[in-house]
Formats: sequence, structure tokens, C-alpha cells
Amino acid sequence: MDEIKGTFTKVIAIIESAKKNAYRKVNEELINMYWRVGQFISEEAKTASYGDSFIDELSRYIQDTFPGIKGFNRRGLYRMKQFYEAYANYEKVSPLVTQINWTNNLLILSGTKSIEEKEFYLRLCIQENYSKRELERQLDSAYYERYMLSKGKALPEGIKKINNNPFFDSYVVEFLDLPNPYRENDLRKALILKMRDFILELGRDFTFIDEEYKVQVGGEDYAIDYSDSLIIPILAQAA
Repeated sequence: MDEIKGTFTKVIAIIESAKKNAYRKVNEELINMYWRVGQFISEEAKTASYGDSFIDELSRYIQDTFPGIKGFNRRGLYRMKQFYEAYANYEKVSPLVTQINWTNNLLILSGTKSIEEKEFYLRLCIQENYSKRELERQLDSAYYERYMLSKGKALPEGIKKINNNPFFDSYVVEFLDLPNPYRENDLRKALILKMRDFILELGRDFTFIDEEYKVQVGGEDYAIDYSDSLIIPILAQAA
């Protein structure tokens, strides 16, 4: 029976792979549609026929043609225009936008200033497969600025792996809600309760093993305490 189930898991893997591919294709087509609509509006804006009521009229026409369609109100159409204009002149960056969902694209569009910062978050979002919440947290904590300060240089062109060195000079742990002042035990408890957020701040090159990870050096037992990076000896008798 176990052997049969092991064979069946291969079919499940095929189904899951197909579902993921289908989702990626649908998302790519959706983003391309928003891009083309934004391009149309942007180009129309350059003509004399473009007026303040143009987008309102376009929105009403779309709603009449496709009753109940979402995202094509005045605000949504302006976002598509801004989206296209933000990346239209950057051939190396524009292909990245189809690899993340529309919600995350909008977060990056509104939460960044330079094209370099946009590229950073696009690549990070693709690399780490961020949810909306995770991306919001990185934007709000100025992850890009902290990365640049830690590395001491601008983002390399055509970067493929952002966290080559996963350690930053500083970390933002406001989510721990520590008292002021706080003690080591307060930090330890907070890290355990908020471990998911703490790992997100460190980056996905890290994982949580245990509160104290036991190692043996020179025949003596030690426990690495992650909360303060100290190696604390363990009495052999207590092992």
C-alpha cells in the first residue's frame, strides 16, 4: 500500500505543477492586459482629444460592456496608466512585473521612488515569493535602504540573488512589542512568539531549529542561544 501511495504522489506532483503553471500564465496575461490598457491611456493623454472626462467615460464604457467587471473604475485606470509609465522606458525591469501579482505590483509602484528601488523589490518579491503582508512589511521597514547601507553600494545591474551576504548592519524588530527597558528574558519570549516575523526580517536564508541548538566541541557540550548569540556551556552531568 505504501508503495502504491508513493507512486500516486507522482500524479499529485504533476497536478500541482500544472496548477502552478496555469496560475502563472493567467497572472501573466492579466498583468499584460493592465499594461496594454495603461499604454493606451498614456498615449491618448498625449493627444489634443484627451480631456479630464476621458477616463470617466472610458470607465463607464467598460462597465457597460462588461457589467460587474472590477478594477476598471477611474482610480483603477489611472493606476494602469501610472504602472505603464513607471516601467515603459526600462526594458530590463519591465519583464519582471508579470512574475508577481497585481496587488504586489501596486504596492511596489506606490511604495517606492526610484526605478532602482522598484527593481530591488520586484526581484526580492519574485525571489522570496512574498505575500501582500510580507511585502508590505518589507516596504514599511525600509528594507531597501537598510540593504544599501549594509552593502555600502548601489544595487548591481542584472542582480540575480539579492541576499548574497544575508546579514544586515541593523534589523527592525518593532513587531516584538518589547517593554522599555527590556531584559534578555523579554527578548527571548518575544522572539519565540513572533518567530515567523523574525525569520522574515532576517531573510529566508534562515530557519528556526530550536530555542537552543546543541553542538559538541572538543568533547564538551554547548548550546547556541540564538537570542543573544552566546555559546553557553552545558554541564556534562545534565546531558
